[in-house]
Amino acid sequence: MDSQQAKRSVEIAGVTISDADECYVIAEIGHNHQGSLERALELVKEAKRCGAHAVKLQKRDNRGLYTREAYERPYENENSYGPTYGAHREALEFEQAEYQELKACCEELGIAFFATAFDFASADFLAELDMPAYKIASGDLTNTPLLRYVAGIGKPVIFSTGGGTFDDVRRAYDTIAEANDQVVVLQCTAGYPAAWEELDLNVIRTYREFFPDAVVGFSSHDNGIAMAVASYVLGARVIEKHFTSNRALKGTDHVFSLEPQGLSKMVRDLQRTRLAIGDGEKKMYPSEVSPVTKMSKKLVATRDLPSGHVLEREDVALKSPGDGLPAYELDRVVGRTLRHPVVEDTPFTWEHFDELLLDRADGFELTHARGDDR
Repeated sequence: MDSQQAKRSVEIAGVTISDADECYVIAEIGHNHQGSLERALELVKEAKRCGAHAVKLQKRDNRGLYTREAYERPYENENSYGPTYGAHREALEFEQAEYQELKACCEELGIAFFATAFDFASADFLAELDMPAYKIASGDLTNTPLLRYVAGIGKPVIFSTGGGTFDDVRRAYDTIAEANDQVVVLQCTAGYPAAWEELDLNVIRTYREFFPDAVVGFSSHDNGIAMAVASYVLGARVIEKHFTSNRALKGTDHVFSLEPQGLSKMVRDLQRTRLAIGDGEKKMYPSEVSPVTKMSKKLVATRDLPSGHVLEREDVALKSPGDGLPAYELDRVVGRTLRHPVVEDTPFTWEHFDELLLDRADGFELTHARGDDR
């Protein structure tokens, strides 16, 4: 591991996230629990079964977060849980009792549990619960007071960068990093769902270049699982994906969330991708020997040839299986004199020729060795 890779390390609830470790998967439950603790607990259990490393909620102090006008505006539509936007948001909000039960469940299952803090009061609420990490949503990318406040809690900070410019991202990172060296930067497009052409996955490389001390990841608002694998290949080591039990349920986030089968497949594919990437060294594996031998070619005689014959190109054919002199030796065989007669289709070996190829420690050497059958 090089020094830059060594810097990219964050630990959440005892799990290390770095270039050398497997991709850290966050199942974003958000408010897909629909205000039901029972549904939230089931989603936690499903996320664990699917292989996610963490589950995440969203915490808002709604009265303090929204203007009176926004809180009281009518909000009657197919996704509403109340007649006003404030009533809708309150219906989806969990308080301390629910968070305590969810935390206990996660500890028992061995899956990390944390939340997005949308305001100062919510950050304090989560700090009292001793959350192992904190998420900052894309909407607060430019909220340096909140970024600074959450960073000062001293736990890892994961922030999304949707809807921002690179200057916004740099400002946010610098604000957090002044007080906290445990930072995860997530490429994100704040569309719900995000269009394929707006995902900009190569920004992951940009973040890795400009923030060498940070773990880089991808907050995926697209439909499907393929982009998680693509982002991992580009260097993302955290994947956040919205999670639900049923994409047809009431609510705006369900439609682009993964159901359990999708989350399981995404985790599986990320694990396979990590194994498949390898270390960059080209190797030949035992599993390849039989099929490659079967398909590759060796040098054989095209016809019966007498002793003393000087081989010409038309005397040599390339045929499978490749269990003799390989085809790349053709130029070194043509022009050699046969020591013994051979019949058609005989695989050539170095012992067939007056000039033997002796394997020496310092390389290959041609020597005249008539009568030497070594």
